[in-house]
Amino acid sequence: MLQPVMHILKQKSIILASGSPRRKELIENIGLKVTLCPSLFEENLDPKSFNSFSEFVEETALQKVLEVEKRLLSEGKRPDVVIGADTMVTLGKEMFGKPTSEADAFNMLSRLSGRGHTVYTGVVVKTQHKTVKFTEKTDVFFGNVDDKQIKGYIATGEPMDKAGGYGIQGVGGTFVERVEGDYFTVVGLPLYRLSSVLYDMFKDQI
Repeated sequence: MLQPVMHILKQKSIILASGSPRRKELIENIGLKVTLCPSLFEENLDPKSFNSFSEFVEETALQKVLEVEKRLLSEGKRPDVVIGADTMVTLGKEMFGKPTSEADAFNMLSRLSGRGHTVYTGVVVKTQHKTVKFTEKTDVFFGNVDDKQIKGYIATGEPMDKAGGYGIQGVGGTFVERVEGDYFTVVGLPLYRLSSVLYDMFKDQI
């Protein structure tokens, strides 16, 4: 999708306001060179002050982007594009972030077992002249997993830095029976929408 503007994008300084190697790998897999710059934003927004999950993840992503951009500018660096994302697992009206402990991870995964849940990823793409925000959501359905399987998974260490306590692209993917929506939304960066936005931003320069 990005091939017509790839020569333009390859000349740009693209910053990913994240420390996620998974997001970096996804962007690099589509041919873009990106630099990781983990945001120092505390991610302390109150979900109750937002009207929807989408608004919450978009605002969190925006604050990540703004913090990174401001810090880089203070260092005399002016990035051409800053991309930020925030992923949240939801079950009904509840939001599941990263587990705070192994017990928390066990509780999350036990509740997701045999049920469907929705993953939201909010993305912000900011250039010097334009800011675009969007959210993608994907429904994920876990098969039935027992306590021993959950404890065995937690013992791998994989759940502890993942929203909802699992990584679909890793061992956690063995719990997933099916996905309805963009798989990459669950990984943490919806590639179709991101590519569409980047193309629209730079197509006039072709």
